[in-house]
Amino acid sequence: MQHARTEIASAVQPIIERWKGEEGPLLPILNGIQRELGHVPRDSIPVIAEALNLTRAEVYGVVSFYHDYRDKPAGRHVLKLCRAEACQSMGGDAVAEKLQKLLGIAFHETSVDGAVTLEPVYCLGLCACAPSAMLDGEVIGRLDDAKAEEIAAEVRA
Repeated sequence: MQHARTEIASAVQPIIERWKGEEGPLLPILNGIQRELGHVPRDSIPVIAEALNLTRAEVYGVVSFYHDYRDKPAGRHVLKLCRAEACQSMGGDAVAEKLQKLLGIAFHETSVDGAVTLEPVYCLGLCACAPSAMLDGEVIGRLDDAKAEEIAAEVRA
């Protein structure tokens, strides 16, 4: 376990050094770690806290507040489904259930084969095209059963 912490510390230290002198450095540091490692490992929290003279609870509070930060690497594809009211009112719940069945995972999970991670989001700004999703940064509007099946097939390919 100590070896893993040392590896994490050496991986995140350059990112911390890059941003710690800036005003409000925590979010840029977390963004840099997520970008570099694909997630924010729990073992990085004490390293960040110490460097910024914050408590571990303060750092963890920020990491857990923002939905985009992960504590484990995501799958090869990241599918974000809008869970906001406009999408729900246009059939988003049914599409979400369909996609969870097709992918074999629930929200906040990654498929066993590492193909896809399913995440809830609360508004993609596509309310007029509800229900909506984002697959690997590309927005998809007017989701229905057919599009759900296309998405499932695409991430499994």
